[in-house]
Amino acid sequence: MNFFLRLLFIILVFFVQSCSKEKTKVSVIKQKEINLQMIEAYEEGVKAFEAGDTLFAAKKFNEAEILFPQSEWAPRSILMAAYSYYYHDYYFDAISELERFIKKYPKHERLNYAHFLLAICYYEQIVDEKKDIGPLLSAKEQFQFVIDNYPNTDFALDSKYKIDLINDVLASKEIFLGRYYMKKEKWVGAINRFKGVVENYDTTIYVEEALHRLVEIHYKLGLVDEAKKYASLLGYNYQSSRWYEATYVIFNKEYESPLKKKRKKGNFIIRKFKSLFQL
Repeated sequence: MNFFLRLLFIILVFFVQSCSKEKTKVSVIKQKEINLQMIEAYEEGVKAFEAGDTLFAAKKFNEAEILFPQSEWAPRSILMAAYSYYYHDYYFDAISELERFIKKYPKHERLNYAHFLLAICYYEQIVDEKKDIGPLLSAKEQFQFVIDNYPNTDFALDSKYKIDLINDVLASKEIFLGRYYMKKEKWVGAINRFKGVVENYDTTIYVEEALHRLVEIHYKLGLVDEAKKYASLLGYNYQSSRWYEATYVIFNKEYESPLKKKRKKGNFIIRKFKSLFQL
């Protein structure tokens, strides 16, 4: 009896081990098959992208990721899908993919690229900054993130350039609104807009006009000392500017621009010359 029980135990152990090996073998085969399917889907995506069918490419990259999300190819697939959507101007889908990548792979080596492409997606949605500055502000925030977190990269260098362009646009909007308030004689609103340019966008070309307008408004309101303060600032930094000359005229009414004098002289000579041939 003991011998029979022992025999049953040995058979059972042998059977369990056999099943275990079979399961492991099946699991490995399955994993290889999924891996091959994923690579195939990825390669199809690359071919479709190169052929110009970017939407189908994005679909195949998404498929590759879904097939084997644990693979090292999965994050690449998300980035490729994002770029495919971006390339086709499907910014909403591209942003969605990039945000998912950033959340899912916070330590990935290509995280800097993901943040930069995210910023570009917002930047290229800028259509009419006078109506909607949302994309401008989102793009600026993302570019600043790249500069702060990846300072020694080409992405940071390009981000700085893009922020300069964004600041120019934002400053021009403030100038536009400031002029509008001036026409309506809403002096407080105008002052706030021009001050905003001086304080927040002092590296743009619009700071010169903003300072001149502040001189102009304060002088008009009888706040001469305040007007002189801004005139001094304009003169110290931008003495060769046409806006400085315009500011100088405010305090010196009899001043006449040398260029204007030259133009008048030229006009006189032309008139005199023409008169010689008149009957």
